[in-house]
Amino acid sequence: MISRRSILGSVALGGLQAGAVPFTGRIPLAVSTYSYWHFKTEKYPIEKVIEHAALLGFDGVEILHRQMMDESPAYCAKLKKMAFERGLSFPMLSIHQDFVSPDAAERQKMIDHTVRCLQLAARLGIPCVRLNSGRWKTIKSFDDLMKVKGDEPALPGYTDKDAFAWCIESIQKCLPVCEKEGVMLALENHWGLTTRVDNLLTIHKAVNSPWLGINLDTGNYPGDPYEGIQRLAGQATIVQAKTYYGGGEWYTLDLDYPRIAKILRGTGFKGWVSLEMEGKEDPLTAVAKSYAVLRKAFGTAA
Repeated sequence: MISRRSILGSVALGGLQAGAVPFTGRIPLAVSTYSYWHFKTEKYPIEKVIEHAALLGFDGVEILHRQMMDESPAYCAKLKKMAFERGLSFPMLSIHQDFVSPDAAERQKMIDHTVRCLQLAARLGIPCVRLNSGRWKTIKSFDDLMKVKGDEPALPGYTDKDAFAWCIESIQKCLPVCEKEGVMLALENHWGLTTRVDNLLTIHKAVNSPWLGINLDTGNYPGDPYEGIQRLAGQATIVQAKTYYGGGEWYTLDLDYPRIAKILRGTGFKGWVSLEMEGKEDPLTAVAKSYAVLRKAFGTAA
């Protein structure tokens, strides 16, 4: 009998196996609620995202935790019911935490937050939670951090080696809850410690658990995005696909999605691709344009 752990281990590896057969089938597409709200205005209702996603033809909706109105059972039940009635899944809950701190009490606070969100994901029927490593915060403003593409110096007296140890220990403390609730964590190449692919892979390898996967973001690289995508593709559990219609909130990339799809398919990747539209254009038009681009790239191959 194949164990649940073995199955999840295969999912987490996402096509890393030697001689992986390229996948030519239809890859499911989700849209992140973040595509409609970039933290700068009043929260855009997740209910409206669900309705728009269904109209456009998406297969699922990725929920940004900070965009939820609350965590009440009634609200969660409402979102689940709306998605079910429209044939949509919730593939991932995107949350924020920061384990890069010399303060053990602060790290424990972030562990507790992650555990609570794992339990929330389970109540929502979500199988995966997006995980951040965190950052040094020696550059105070996120806007300023974007100007240097996440290249942030360590706190005086500390090195990235210290940050790796804090992250690895913190993630390991969450893993029993992952297994209990049946919800994976997916570590993202997000601005901060895991901006560099080498750093992300160091943490992922050290944790070495089938409950920790990788969330490959197509836009979060200090250098050539295709080089970074190539390095992470074979281990990706889920992919967040950036678009920048109307110009990006912080920067703009002209990403070649047929090329990205070819890279991912070549590793055998067949998981979710979730849109993060990070442009300034009205999301009601920009998300539709983005869906057309991604559906063409990730639809059934000829």
